[in-house]
Amino acid sequence: MKWLEKIFLLFKIKELRNKILFVLGLLVVFRVIANIPVPGVDLEKLKGFFENNQLFGMINIFTGGAMSNFSIAMLGLGPYITSTIILQLLTMIFPKLKEMYHESGPEGRNKFNQYGRVLTVPLAALNAYGMIALLSNQGVISSLSTFSMAITITVITAGSVFLMWLGELITEKGIGNGVSILIFAGIIARIPSDIRQAIATYSPEQLPSYIAFVVVAVLVIAGVIIINEGTRNIPIAYAKRVRGRKMFGGFSTHLPLRVNQAGVIPIIFALSIMLFPGMIAKFLANVPNQFIANSAQFIGGIFENQLFYAIVYFILVVAFTFFYTAVTFDPKAIAENIQKQGGFVPGIRPGENTASLFYHILNRITLVGALFLGLIAVLPTVITQATGLSSMSIGGTAVLIVVSVVLETMKQVEGQLTMRDYEGF
Repeated sequence: MKWLEKIFLLFKIKELRNKILFVLGLLVVFRVIANIPVPGVDLEKLKGFFENNQLFGMINIFTGGAMSNFSIAMLGLGPYITSTIILQLLTMIFPKLKEMYHESGPEGRNKFNQYGRVLTVPLAALNAYGMIALLSNQGVISSLSTFSMAITITVITAGSVFLMWLGELITEKGIGNGVSILIFAGIIARIPSDIRQAIATYSPEQLPSYIAFVVVAVLVIAGVIIINEGTRNIPIAYAKRVRGRKMFGGFSTHLPLRVNQAGVIPIIFALSIMLFPGMIAKFLANVPNQFIANSAQFIGGIFENQLFYAIVYFILVVAFTFFYTAVTFDPKAIAENIQKQGGFVPGIRPGENTASLFYHILNRITLVGALFLGLIAVLPTVITQATGLSSMSIGGTAVLIVVSVVLETMKQVEGQLTMRDYEGF
């Protein structure tokens, strides 16, 4: 089969074989780190906390169970991803930062990335303190002295920075995007335990639900592939230009606009927003002031309501998809660049009219991508309510990440093989 030939050629080439072995070695290191726990934790209470809290349970999936183990890598790559998102949003406010990110070339992009690495450290420390305080209030971990708290925060922060370094090593010396591959590995690592749990709780009466689960899973994977690979191609023509004795242009190409421009970033945004009120409510639920305590308990109860959670989560994902697409994709700038290069959309005037066309098309296809991401985000809740199989709820976000990483890595592998001019590629 063709894919078997690709795998054979992949391991036949020494350079690619070494890259794959390097990535696999770092993934082993990642899994070891994810299973080294911080001392002083009641693991049974911790497990019960994550089973009864849907938001934290979903975040735990991205860390490969490191959070539910209260390991030194419990924050995963969350602080690094958050810092990158914050900086990208700040490009809308600070023109110099936008110029550095979009127009300064590789040197400016490297400096921008360095800012993200620096910002990761305080974000990781704040996240670590918040998680420790929350779990302490829930009685999951014993109260820590100031010195013990500082040591624990330092260790957890160092774990997050170490994972960031692993991700960048994979990107630099391996194959694929390191951050995506580490998240992918964390999600995949949970599959064996989920299968064991499903087998342990299986009963013949649930067979129709299991069949429905498999059918929906296949449909979700197919939908993710279609949406993730879907593009709208806008034709671009370039006029002939004469410079000296040479002629340039006179050809046609296309501008691909992806249906899902934002990836999984809107879901991460929405998760952060949904997580914040619940965390604040749990902090304030035991304060002496009765009014504040009752208000916190009321807010906490609202966010534990599955219907309310699903509706708000869906709306936030859709809204953030449009917002993030607007941040990262500027139709006006693209129209200006095309005009400077002598290009135009057939039948459309260059400049503002072309930009308006891009805005119109982008809004229409982003709506499809936003609705799809919203459905993917609330899919676990829908499946759990429909089948009653909480142990096998489909993590739509997890499926989206896994499929996206597999497709991206496959493209890079095929690109590496194509560069070496092997027949069949």
